Amino acid sequence: MFELHLFSHVFLFAMGAAVAVQWWLYQRQLTSVVAHRNAVPAAFADKITLAAHQKAADYTQDKIRLARLEIIYSAILLLAWTLGGGLMWLAQQCNALVADALWQGVLLILSTLIITSLLELPFGWYATFRIEQRYDFNRTTLGLYLRDKLQGLVLALILGVPMIAAILWLMQHAGERWWIYAWALWMSFSLFIMWIFPTVLAPLFNKFTPLDDSELRQRIETLLQRCGFTSRGIFVMDGSRRSAHGNAYFTGLGQNKRIVFFDTLLKHLQPEEIEAVLAHELGHFKRRHIQKSLIVNAMLLLAGFALLGWLAQQNWFFTGLGVSQTSMPMALLLFVMVMPVFSIYLQPLFAYFSRRHEFEADDFAASQTNAADLIGALVKLYKENASTLTPDRWYSAFHESHPPAPVRVAYLQTKLAHG
Repeated sequence: MFELHLFSHVFLFAMGAAVAVQWWLYQRQLTSVVAHRNAVPAAFADKITLAAHQKAADYTQDKIRLARLEIIYSAILLLAWTLGGGLMWLAQQCNALVADALWQGVLLILSTLIITSLLELPFGWYATFRIEQRYDFNRTTLGLYLRDKLQGLVLALILGVPMIAAILWLMQHAGERWWIYAWALWMSFSLFIMWIFPTVLAPLFNKFTPLDDSELRQRIETLLQRCGFTSRGIFVMDGSRRSAHGNAYFTGLGQNKRIVFFDTLLKHLQPEEIEAVLAHELGHFKRRHIQKSLIVNAMLLLAGFALLGWLAQQNWFFTGLGVSQTSMPMALLLFVMVMPVFSIYLQPLFAYFSRRHEFEADDFAASQTNAADLIGALVKLYKENASTLTPDRWYSAFHESHPPAPVRVAYLQTKLAHG
């Protein structure tokens, strides 16, 4: 029978606490949404109907209930992989199939990731073809859904296999400071992916066409010139092929930046509202939020690699997680699988800074366009995306990267009052 070590107890306690905290937050969110289901908040009473508000409440409840099941399921899978002996068994199979130690590690990591993705696939399927379908958001077919998954897998193999092999080679041959070289390699790879994403990767999944509305294009180009922003073009993405949800975003790095609007967004917003949304996105650029996030993520990644470098030398890290044979590939795999259990409490901190960035971007948008137009755009997006207007404050503080709808609208209204 497997003997539990001290770190096994620490791991089990941390995982139980993480599940309990998330369950408690989900329950708070459900309670808040249900309690306010039958009344539209006063700030939105003249803009959103009770029927639309109740649709958002029901949609939120369904997503939360699925998420609660998923955290339990994920915890069971993690236990099966670690203390349940799943990783040890899979490592033995990989070692029997491949002779070279490096490729044994690559096969182990890839096999684990693929099997985990397959085991989690029912949740993605249910979210798309049950919940999204129930609220008339889903536009994808089963064939397109499976094609996306298969295409994503092939792309992950093409890009991921060389990177995993390179990281494992560094772990095994670059000495005690391997983690510095591995960090530098991973950062270079990440920046490269960000650079090629808009022109090489994204078009594999969606169709991007230049914005053909000349009046809107002129309005946008004037705003870009006023803000000193240059890009490789303004594009419309066929988001409606898969979903009725709307969005807009910047993508790419350096001179390879693009502005992308979902076709669903253009369908619901007026030109001045689209300009206000774009001004908000430009606010992230002007306030250097992307650069700041890259720096923070790079430092966290460096700390993570350093921690992995130390843990890979500790026998208790392996034995405490149900692994009797130590290896660099196993250390990397265990670290990636287990660290979310311990790092989950950093999530509110990241959410806090993200919401601060959103307020700063709203400030910039209000200085470049009419804040009333941004309010109008946000209200329409809340309605069209069935976003709840009554989130629980603790759930929001922990999970949400954007300020709650009432808080954000009230903040923008102060800009109108002082404008």
